[in-house]
Amino acid sequence: MSACKTLARSSFSFLEFNLRINNGPSFSSLSLPHPLSIPSTNSSNFWFSSLSSRNRGFRDLGPYKPPSRCYGCVERAVIDCNDDETVTSNLVVEPPEDSSKDTVEELLSNKDDVSRLMKMERRPEVENGAQFTQPKRWFPYLNTFKAGGTVLSSGQVLEALNPYIMETRKERFRNAVKNRSYSVCLVVEGLNDFGNVSAAFRSADALGFQSVHVVSCDSSKRYRDNRHVSKGAEKWLDIELWNSTQDCFKVLKSRGYRIATTHVGIDAVSIFDMDWSCPTAIVVGNETRGISDEALELSDLRCSIPMNGMVDSFNVSVAAGILMHHAVCDRTTRLGRHGDLTLEESQILLAEFSLRHSKSAISIAHEFAKRKAAQPLPKL
Repeated sequence: MSACKTLARSSFSFLEFNLRINNGPSFSSLSLPHPLSIPSTNSSNFWFSSLSSRNRGFRDLGPYKPPSRCYGCVERAVIDCNDDETVTSNLVVEPPEDSSKDTVEELLSNKDDVSRLMKMERRPEVENGAQFTQPKRWFPYLNTFKAGGTVLSSGQVLEALNPYIMETRKERFRNAVKNRSYSVCLVVEGLNDFGNVSAAFRSADALGFQSVHVVSCDSSKRYRDNRHVSKGAEKWLDIELWNSTQDCFKVLKSRGYRIATTHVGIDAVSIFDMDWSCPTAIVVGNETRGISDEALELSDLRCSIPMNGMVDSFNVSVAAGILMHHAVCDRTTRLGRHGDLTLEESQILLAEFSLRHSKSAISIAHEFAKRKAAQPLPKL
């Protein structure tokens, strides 16, 4: 009898739960007052994302489907609630980004947008008006984030933002950074189809390439929405735009890269015979014309993907994916792994990812910097 009562109570509890979910107010319309101070993540009033996490076990039992990506906001601080984590009730829900916007096309049409995507201070290319200096090993960021008149280190940025990022999200950041490398970068020259650019970005992100360069994309044409092709990969890459191949190659060589252009010819080296442990910039060319004559002349070597079919070419985004995948495999064989960032570089890139995580991450870092600046200095 007691077992029957327990079963009945469980059934009624489940029914009440589903009714609350299906008939209750939607998250997007919920608005609660902003707190006067940033709340502690140890608050006992945790419920916001517990609904979606509890409901995951019942996906096949009802029409309700949790949103694929929801956001909470603490003083405009956006938090990704897609994982089995909990957050405080003092939140204002923010709708997800508009996926209808062609982010890749917008980025490649405006250099300022690309520059704003990168948050930590960049290493200068030219120091004191001198010629380009060639570092022993290229890494683009300084351990500095400027928040108004205050400068934060990567460690302080992480201290400020960590309470507002889900633990599973932070673990994903750490795993991505562990497998990232600047030793090999991708250069796309003169591509006309943003779909191909988006696909190349997606492959670069998936394979651990952090640096991507785009030369002379024709932004005057209109293209269909390609955000579904890139899957938002452009948000996590360092994208640099160039008006000319010569300018791009000059800077890349100053950073210590050798330039390897893809080319079908007698003098081309098979990608399987190359040592990819050396810093290398892989260049893929236009969908119709291929690599430009200028790029071939300025490159250090020409390489090709062996093909045994009747057609002697790949789609440019497919070729880029094959090249990057083989580079990762070769580096893993020679070095033991593709990712090669030092501990300091990993922490800086982790801070960069955290600042890119949400629209309000910058605001949180600035508020942290203000509180830090207002603290009295310790007496000696």
